Amino acid sequence: MTETRTVSVLGTGIMGAAMARNLVKAGHTVRVWNRTAAKAEPLAEDGAQVAATLAEAVRDADVVVTMLYDGATVREVMREAAPALPSGAAWVQSTTVGVESVGELADLAREHGLVFYDAPVLGTRQPAEAGQLTVLAAGPEEGRDAVTPVFDAVGARTVWTGEDGAAGSATRLKLVANSWVLAVTAATGEVLALARGLDVDPQRFFDLIADGPLDMGYLRAKAAAVLDGRLTPPSFAVATAEKDARLIVGAGERHGVRLDVAAAAAERLARAAAQGHADEDMAAAYFASFDEKPGD
Repeated sequence: MTETRTVSVLGTGIMGAAMARNLVKAGHTVRVWNRTAAKAEPLAEDGAQVAATLAEAVRDADVVVTMLYDGATVREVMREAAPALPSGAAWVQSTTVGVESVGELADLAREHGLVFYDAPVLGTRQPAEAGQLTVLAAGPEEGRDAVTPVFDAVGARTVWTGEDGAAGSATRLKLVANSWVLAVTAATGEVLALARGLDVDPQRFFDLIADGPLDMGYLRAKAAAVLDGRLTPPSFAVATAEKDARLIVGAGERHGVRLDVAAAAAERLARAAAQGHADEDMAAAYFASFDEKPGD
């Protein structure tokens, strides 16, 4: 049987809530906290303990998982939470942050005697809800027994990228993977927009590439979200995707790499957000190809 843990999940948005539910299903004692408390309260019905304060959420925790918006938010939350954590507790940092932020967060962990794991996840709403995420993890081999049951509860597999969480090797791989996700999503939106502009039935395009090297499941999934109007609830929201795109562009710039596609994707996502699509699936970047939402 899997050894159970007391796990605190800080941040109960799309990903955090799904991870918390799967941790409960795996038999762990789960405490959850969210800055907007109403987002955490439904998890009580799933068996999680909803904490009113960060200190209450992390008290006596074996593992704390941060799944928040960005690096600045993680720093702010953990500066308040860390003093209440027992020394030696494991911190699984799963928020997608910049490479520089990883080192800063690892320093914060060290100050409070926490064992730091750089552990972003690959996947969106559906695999998160199914416990089928891919966990990208870096951290000390000694101590992995504490976090492995957590990773097993939320993911289908764990890819270890190194033993030094502060070096951010897992985050680096996550940013590379997300650059591909964003590029495909942006291209999907432009294909559909151009087809509309040229009065081409999108299905003719899909028939043209069917079963060939240009065909791919992700293209069809994101296209279907647009064509069928299934943009809510989002698998990965426009606003969050824009944040990640800018992290990717910034990482490239700091390492001498110009990423024109990622930069363009960030601007498309920003335009879509300004049009009112910030909380829709990132496939809604499609609308950035038009001055107004088609049909308005």
